[in-house]
Amino acid sequence: METIPVKNIEPGLSHEAIAGLVRPDRVHTSLYTSPTLFELEMQRIFSRTWVWVAHESEVPDPGSFKSSFVGTQPVIVVRDRKRNINVLLNRCRHRAATVCEHRHGKTNNFVCPYHGWGYGLDGSLRGVPHPESYGDTLDKAELGMVRLRTESYGGMIFATFQEDIVPLSEFLGPAKKWIDLFMKQGAGYPIQATEAHRFRFPGNWKIQLENTTDGYHFPIVHKSFLSSVDKQTEEMLNFVDGSGYVEDLGNGHSVMVMIPDLVDLEENLEADIPERFLELAQALRDEGHEEMQVRRIVRAVGGSGFNLNLFPNAACSMAFFRILQPISVQETEIHHVAIEMKGGPTIANQARLRLHEHFQGPMGFGTPDDAEAWERVQRGGGAGEDLWIMLNRGLPGERPGADGPRSDVSAETGMRAAYQQWKTYMTEGGQGV
Repeated sequence: METIPVKNIEPGLSHEAIAGLVRPDRVHTSLYTSPTLFELEMQRIFSRTWVWVAHESEVPDPGSFKSSFVGTQPVIVVRDRKRNINVLLNRCRHRAATVCEHRHGKTNNFVCPYHGWGYGLDGSLRGVPHPESYGDTLDKAELGMVRLRTESYGGMIFATFQEDIVPLSEFLGPAKKWIDLFMKQGAGYPIQATEAHRFRFPGNWKIQLENTTDGYHFPIVHKSFLSSVDKQTEEMLNFVDGSGYVEDLGNGHSVMVMIPDLVDLEENLEADIPERFLELAQALRDEGHEEMQVRRIVRAVGGSGFNLNLFPNAACSMAFFRILQPISVQETEIHHVAIEMKGGPTIANQARLRLHEHFQGPMGFGTPDDAEAWERVQRGGGAGEDLWIMLNRGLPGERPGADGPRSDVSAETGMRAAYQQWKTYMTEGGQGV
């Protein structure tokens, strides 16, 4: 089989050569290891598409802000006095210093700590110390903070540097209905994003991107987790041989349905409450909640039965948001954001958090096991000069689904979808739609 040596991955790499790195059933290992490709990804993907930056609940009031990133570029997500959400490049227009170093908070304005230039919540330049030295050469209207195009769907805020990009709704396409289903975890209450658990692993961002729709690894990597849960939960999570599936949703997005009965949390509420939630259900009844609301809340606490991947950097994963931030070709920061029911019962939100801690928390079972696997992939990717990453699982059984190609729950359909989108951005420079 024709191969492309890693030594050919160098500055000035042609679109044709890049296209050759992605095949229908495999990708070249250099996608994990090439610094040149990483820099091109920041230019051609993260600077040209819609990138998840925050959830609306993180900036609830005028002046509320959150620091975030679009690729490797720092931004501030802030709600202004008109309640509009702005995403601003975190850079003073004078000498480039960042104007905000806090992860989140509330402010009336942003002031550069270097020379004191002041900016409004919409990024406009409001004041400059000792302006007389500029004479009539300072045009404040031209020197506001750079503002990105910003749109939201389902409370999820996305930003882009591209003014002529398609609307976010069109980019998300069939993924929107899965976002709607995921947000039913509010059980009638608004969704509230909590403080993120952040950690870094020594590996490429695409290794983690693959993981969200990788059901094949679950019974192997997470064997210790499965041994820590009750028998009923263990059987529910034994989904590799089940009736679930992975489906390509277009534009690099995909969904992995692990537990079909939990796709729509408001269906079949009359079903038996799982044993592990009986105590919570009774506590909610004791608080005075009606029986059907008790069942909605309990179902929400357990989370959705699917993982939704949103290319290039976000996932709605069972009961939390997973956000990836590329740092370098071989380093990635992960944000695990547990969600809760804003204004919902305290005991239910506490139960959600305990479940999150059990698997995704810093002392949980899932995160350390996943991170070790990702690190091993990056380390192994450095072995050999001309080898490929195989993505052909599930291809023989792939068939048309509701919105795109679909195969069994352990298939690599979602990964193939993401890499085809990667190829489109990296070779055509377009928006992939």
